[in-house]
Amino acid sequence: MTYDPTGHLLLTPVDREAPARVRRLRELGLGEHPDPAFDAFADRLAEVTGAPYSMVNFIDENRQFFAGLHTPTGTHSGTRSGADLAAQGAVGRYMARDHGYCPHVVVRRKALVLEDVCDYPRFAGNPVVDEIGIRSYMGAPLIDRTGTTLGTVCVVDTEPRPWGRPGLETIKSLAAELVEQIHRREDARRL
Repeated sequence: MTYDPTGHLLLTPVDREAPARVRRLRELGLGEHPDPAFDAFADRLAEVTGAPYSMVNFIDENRQFFAGLHTPTGTHSGTRSGADLAAQGAVGRYMARDHGYCPHVVVRRKALVLEDVCDYPRFAGNPVVDEIGIRSYMGAPLIDRTGTTLGTVCVVDTEPRPWGRPGLETIKSLAAELVEQIHRREDARRL
């Protein structure tokens, strides 16, 4: 675990499964390139939830990679990092592992709903709050047939959102749907 030396709040959880996840992502050919099918899935996530931002996110030991990305403008900012683009009001394909809430979802292996991140001291101090203006988050893990948590699907907003139980059920259902899509890809490659 890492701690903020001033407030002693848990910031980013230790991820002991990261090496196994990286091996599995490489085996599947995921997590290094934008994917039009994942961009389309992120577009659908945004449409279904009404969120302005949505991602299909694969996480390694050091960074997060948005293989699928939806932004309000519909633009996808290539391979630039989130920090580089935050000042311009854009979202990139990469983000540091200690930014955002997806690393928590991956380690917990459970969905996470934050209707207003500022209501949770543990999450309010995350860099995405000040750098990008994130105020609400909802994400679910992508756990594949080997039991490996590959990453997440998530949606975020710059305003607090009452996601509620319907939002939780929706994000979990969409995560399961995407895992099945990943399994079909893997099966097709084996043939």
